[in-house]
Amino acid sequence: MVLIEVIGHAMAALAFAGLTGFVIMRRHKLARTLSRNATIAYRSILIVSSVIALIHAYYAVDGIVSGSVPSPADPLYIALHSPALVALSAVLLFLTSVKLIAERSPRPRRILAIGAHPDDLEIACGATLAKMRDAGHNVYAMVLTCGEAGGDPAIRLREAHNGASFLEVNQVEVLNFNDTRLAEQVNDITHAIEARIRTYKPDIILTHSAHDQHQDHFAVHQATLRAARNHSAILCYESPSVTRDFQPTFFVDIDGYLDVKIESVRTHADQRTKSYVSPERVRGVAVFRGGQAKTRYAEGFEVVRAISTAIGDM
Repeated sequence: MVLIEVIGHAMAALAFAGLTGFVIMRRHKLARTLSRNATIAYRSILIVSSVIALIHAYYAVDGIVSGSVPSPADPLYIALHSPALVALSAVLLFLTSVKLIAERSPRPRRILAIGAHPDDLEIACGATLAKMRDAGHNVYAMVLTCGEAGGDPAIRLREAHNGASFLEVNQVEVLNFNDTRLAEQVNDITHAIEARIRTYKPDIILTHSAHDQHQDHFAVHQATLRAARNHSAILCYESPSVTRDFQPTFFVDIDGYLDVKIESVRTHADQRTKSYVSPERVRGVAVFRGGQAKTRYAEGFEVVRAISTAIGDM
C-alpha cells in the first residue's frame, strides 16, 4: 500500500512539475494563445501547478522515509484527493491548449499594415492585428527597413519576423530601405507599396500618421497616400513619436488583447531599453485611448478615408 502511494505521488509530482516547466518554456506562446487576461492565466497555472507538484513530492519523500501512508484526516491529503483538484487540474491542462479568439467575422477582409521599422506595427497596432487575425481576417505586414540606425540589423530583422509570427500575421516582408533616410527614397517606397497593393488587394490599409515627427514615419505616410491614391480605406495608427495634433476618430476595442500586444512588443528585445516599449507605457496609451472611446482599452486611428463596406465590423 505504501509503495503504491509513493509511486502515485511521485508520478503526480513529475506530471505537475512537467506542466510547470511546459508553462515556463511556453510563456510567450501562451500569452498569445490565451489572449484574454493572459498574464493572470499564466501566473495562475504556474503557481497552482508548482504548489501541487511540491505537495505530491513531499508525500512521496515522506512515504519513502517514514514508510507510512498519510492519514486520511490530513487536510493536504484530503485536498490532493478531492474532486475539485482533479477538475482544476483538467482546467489547467485545457487552458494550455485552448485559444480564446475574437468573434469570427462573417466577411473576412484583407488588411495591409505598413511600418517604417521592425517594431512600429507591434507598438502602434499590435492588438488590432492580433484581433483581426483571430476574427478570420487576412493580415499582411510590410516593414520598410531593418532598423539598422537603432540597433543590430540582423537581430532586428529576426525580431520583425518573430513579432509577426507571434501575432500570426499571414505574411511579413522586411525591405532594405535606409533607416532614418526614407524621406530621400519616397518614390521608390511608393513603388514598393504599389506593388504590395496589387499583390494583396487589401480592403484596409494601416500606416503611419501625417502628425508624426519621426522623419521616416512621415515619409512612409506620404508614400502610402501616393501609392493608395485610389484606395477607399486608409487608417493611420499612433506611434510614440506622434505630435499632439494626432487626433484619432476611429477606435478598435482591444479588451482581451492588451496582454497580447505587450507580449508582441517584448519580441523586440533589441529595443527593450527604450521607454516607450515598457508595459506601463503601452498599457497607459491603451487606457487613455480606451477612455476616449468609452471602453476599457483601445487603439486609436486617424481616418484618411474609410468606406463602410471596407471597414465593416472591424
